Amino acid sequence: MVRGLGKSLVLAILTVFFVLPVLWLLLAPTKTAFDLQHHNPLSFGSFHQVATAWRHLTAFQDGVIWQWLRNSAVYSVGALVLTLATAVPAGYGLALTRFQGRKLLLSVTLVVMIMPSAALVLPIFLELNLFHLIGTVWSIVLPFSFYPFGVYLVYIYFATSLPRDILAAARIDGCSEWQVFSRVALPLARPVVGLVAFFSFVGNWNNFFLPYLVLPSSSQFPIQVGLNQLLSSTPSFNPVAGKGLDITSPELALAILIAVLPVLVLFLFSQRALVSGMLAGSTKE
Repeated sequence: MVRGLGKSLVLAILTVFFVLPVLWLLLAPTKTAFDLQHHNPLSFGSFHQVATAWRHLTAFQDGVIWQWLRNSAVYSVGALVLTLATAVPAGYGLALTRFQGRKLLLSVTLVVMIMPSAALVLPIFLELNLFHLIGTVWSIVLPFSFYPFGVYLVYIYFATSLPRDILAAARIDGCSEWQVFSRVALPLARPVVGLVAFFSFVGNWNNFFLPYLVLPSSSQFPIQVGLNQLLSSTPSFNPVAGKGLDITSPELALAILIAVLPVLVLFLFSQRALVSGMLAGSTKE
């Protein structure tokens, strides 16, 4: 009983630790910057202040936040299409074909998968600069589409859960290797493809470091880099640059909520696909 009480206490502390910042973020746009500093930070302000924060935020640099959101959508979706077009066939090939260098290629995929993404930024930057892609859409889309974790997820699924008899029957019926993949294997792999798509999109949407380095213009920024610019325009964090602007803590909190909203909506509408994708490969027929 004492052990159970201790576990409950630890869980309660952790819940409060993680929930309080989220609750503060949700309530911050309802108050003024003065109220956030001098009144109860977890109290509700007014919807009028939310409307005021919205006007200030959308007026910042003539509504550049909408451009940032559009850029994030273009970069994330464009990279996602390339990721699915490369990661799914690659995982299928590694799992179901035998060729010279296969084990080495799989080992390299695993090594790159566990490497910190920041460690690859410098060589990627030098490569993009060599091909004169710095400052273009491709400087974001091409690196984002490199997703070894997706290759490994697809490899695990095809190596453990896809019945080989179905593929053999399709070949006996006269299907080419491409038809076996596209008409038999790929429809059966929809759960894991959905899982790869979700993780890839979320990773692309939240990526900050690479766009911050390769994009020179504010009009090209994705929303995550745009939030950094908003932060530097907030008097609380940068009194000199933020002087005379209407961007304060409530506007910054509202911008963060807007940036998180697309990923949250995607998660809510794809929970069933995510669960089935996570369970894919857990059993073998």
